[in-house]
Amino acid sequence: MAKIKMKTKKSVAKRFKKTGSGKLKRAQGFRSHKASHKTQKQKRQLRKSALVHPSDQKRINSLLQN
Repeated sequence: MAKIKMKTKKSVAKRFKKTGSGKLKRAQGFRSHKASHKTQKQKRQLRKSALVHPSDQKRINSLLQN
């Protein structure tokens, strides 16, 4: 019998991208809500992407399956 493949979770695929070295890139949160109380510097730095923590990488990779 053939092994059944696991489908990619599309909600995860939209939120994470794989880098060239195999790490996972993600967008940062805390941007839209109560933005008037944050400084311009905070809001500017939140635009940058961040890497997923190594302890979460295995779980997210299993949902991506690519």
